[in-house]
Parts: sequence; C-alpha cells; structure tokens
Amino acid sequence: MDFALTTEQEMLVDSLRAFVDQELYPYEEEVERSGELRPELAEQIKVRALKQGFYAANMPEDLGGGGLDNVATALLERELGKASFALQYAVARPSNILQACTGDQIADYLLPAVRGERVECLAMTEPGAGSDLRAISTRAERDGDGYVINGNKHFISQAEHADFAILFAATGVEETARGPRKKITSFLVDMGTPGFEVRRGPTPVSHRGHHPCELFFTDCRIGADKVLGEVDKGFEVANTWLGATRIWVAANCVGRAQRALDLSVEWAATRKQFGQTIGRFQGTSFKLADMATELAAAEFLTLHAAWKIDQGSMTDQDAAMAKLYATEMLGRVTDHAVQIFGGMGLMDSLPLERLWRDARVERIWDGTSEIQRHIISRALLRPHGG
Repeated sequence: MDFALTTEQEMLVDSLRAFVDQELYPYEEEVERSGELRPELAEQIKVRALKQGFYAANMPEDLGGGGLDNVATALLERELGKASFALQYAVARPSNILQACTGDQIADYLLPAVRGERVECLAMTEPGAGSDLRAISTRAERDGDGYVINGNKHFISQAEHADFAILFAATGVEETARGPRKKITSFLVDMGTPGFEVRRGPTPVSHRGHHPCELFFTDCRIGADKVLGEVDKGFEVANTWLGATRIWVAANCVGRAQRALDLSVEWAATRKQFGQTIGRFQGTSFKLADMATELAAAEFLTLHAAWKIDQGSMTDQDAAMAKLYATEMLGRVTDHAVQIFGGMGLMDSLPLERLWRDARVERIWDGTSEIQRHIISRALLRPHGG
C-alpha cells in the first residue's frame, strides 16, 4: 500500500476543506440553536455540492456519480465529518445498495437519487431488532401480484426528507441446523403509499437538526416490482452493497477527532495559567500526544480498510476494526479535549461540547462496539474451530 495521497486526492481534500469551511461551518450555530435544518438551507447546500461534484461522489461515473474509489470516498467522509452532522447530510451520498436496482427501478429510483432528484432512507432498525437484523418483526406477505407490509421501524435517518424507503422485511422462515431462521427481503417503498406513515421519533441529545424517525406500515400494499434484489435474499443485497458503511462511519469520526485536536492544540498553546501556557504542563501536553497518536492509528486503520475494498480483499474483520477503534477513539479524544478546555469546553459558544456530545452515538449505530468485537474475535477463532 502506498501511503502517499495522489495529486488528485490532495486536490479533492483541499476542495472539500474549502467547501466545509464556506458552506457548512457558517450554519452550525443556527442548526444547533434551532434544532432544525431549514429546507432552503439544505437545498442550498445540495445545489452547491452538485455544482462542485461532491453530491453522489460515491456512485459510479457511468451512473452520473463522482466515481470516487473507496480511499477517496473515505477522505470525503473524513472532511465532511468535521462539520455538524445535519449539515453534512445535505451533501448526500446515496446508498450504494441502490446499485441493486434493475429494470424500471433504475430510472425510477437509482438515477434520480444520483442526480439529487430523489432521496432515500434505509429502514432496517426496529424497537426489538437493533444489531440483530434476523429478529425483525416487520413482515411482507405475498398477496396476489404484490406484497402487504405490516410492522414498524425506528431510528431511521432522513425519513422525514426522503422520497422513498429501502425497507427490509421478513418474507418467510427457513429451517437451518441452528433452528428456524427468518428470510429477509428488501423493498423500495414510496412515501405516500397508503398504509405507510412517517413520524418524527424521540429527540436525541446528539446531532441536532438530524431527526430520527419512526416508520409505520399498516396493510401497506406494494407491487412485486418493488422488490430490490431477489426475494428472500435481503441479506445478500445488504452484504454486497453495505459492507463499506462502517468504514464511512470510521472516517467521519476521524474528521471530527481531528477538529477536536486542532481546537485543543490552539487552546493549549495560547491559554495561560500560573504564568505559562497550559501546553507546557505535562498533564496537558501528554493528553495532546495521546490524542494525536490515537487519531493517526484510527486514520491508518480506516484508510487501509478502504484501500482493501478497492483491492477486493477487505474482510468483515477489517471493517469492524476500523469502526470499533475510530468510534472509541473519538470518544476519548473529545473527552480529553473537554478536559483541556476546562469549563469552557462545556460552553455552547464553542463547537467542542457538540463534538463531545455527538461522539457517543458512534459506538452504537451501524453496529455497536460489542458487535464489532464479536466479529473480530469470531474471525480470529474460526480457523481454530472456536
């Protein structure tokens, strides 16, 4: 692996930093104060992202996307990750799972999503099924030439702004050596379909302006042409296209940790106590050293995993390691940053308390830290029959 960025990658990073500085940072306080991302502001960011080629940069060029490889996409996520989550969400990266579209689905869902004309939400998590996707209770039962869906989802990002949902539902049960197991199928369900309702969910303490929603399906009827991929093959669809999402979470955390470190270094170099800058005290300087070291380690893990995707050799263990370490690193770095700033670190006049507060959820969504450790340990033990 060549650890040096190419000229094109360096230009991408420079352009992204300028975009974040000019188009996202100026609106962070507004979103934090109001708890909302104004529709016109979201549209403004989207239009400017489209103009600069950042919108749908993760999608292939032959579909109209930016055609970035996975290392470049990780760099994009790293830079966007420095800004408020609600604002960076306006710079959409349509779910790669849409590449499973076939036939009319390509013109109806895939291409409009790439062009910014339609927005999707991913509906997987349920009140009784978080990390355990097989435990979902939402079901889609075959009825004539279509399906009838019943059940509900929660913690669904972007649902209130979405035009359609990528829904995972149980479509049957199969017998396995370990007992009965649900078959899962993925579907494309348009907002406004009778029997499909979206409600804003409880308000979280993190990521203000970004509202998780609840989805309710009550005898919601859709056609068989809305199946994404193959019937009963929802896991295959998810595993094919969603494997990299944990890398993007890790990259996002690296960007946020870098911002916290930069703020901390500047503060430690200028804040004076007892006649000298606090960076001269080992209690502070050693924290900075640990923060920088952990940040570098997380970045290498993340970019290495992204590089392995491009080589076709990334494993679940690689993604789990990157996601586990980067998310937990972010928690430690932001906590150290607050300690370095002292009382000022908790004041909402600075972005640090938001970075610290927002860091907590990263160890939960897209697979908890416990799930990542399970994946890693299972990969280590499997060759020995463990």
